[in-house]
Amino acid sequence: MQRVIVIGCPGAGKSTFSRALRDRLGLPLYYLDMLWHREDKTTVEREEFDRRVAEILAEEEWIIDGNYLRTMEMRMKRCDTVFFLDYPLELCLEGVRARIGKKREDMPWVEEELDEEFRQWIEDFPRTQLPYLYELLDQYRAEKQVFVFKSRQEAGEYLNSV
Repeated sequence: MQRVIVIGCPGAGKSTFSRALRDRLGLPLYYLDMLWHREDKTTVEREEFDRRVAEILAEEEWIIDGNYLRTMEMRMKRCDTVFFLDYPLELCLEGVRARIGKKREDMPWVEEELDEEFRQWIEDFPRTQLPYLYELLDQYRAEKQVFVFKSRQEAGEYLNSV
């Protein structure tokens, strides 16, 4: 396990899981949110984001935390392991609510509130993104190590075994 992606709905705990995995494996960890967002809450240009993702993918070891479907397949092709945190919607919404007001290493600013647009994006995730993610997993499952966790307990048990 040298090139890992961690995916799932916002609020599932991808970053928490990724940090725990980093601490156990000693692999460098990259947060896609940190590549995409600036401290002033603007975003970088797509070309710059894609270039930075490609630079990481060229390395031999990494953990990449985040979805960003537009670049998902390029990451799926290069990784050797996928962790998919496929948790119930309400658990993900609770996860997002719990991080409001907290400084995090995976975001360049502190979220002050759960804005309506982001909440709606999370609520739409099972319909708009989940089918594509499972389609990609099915496409690459034979050549990748794929872990799908349906609960935080399953993910925690895995981490305890590493």
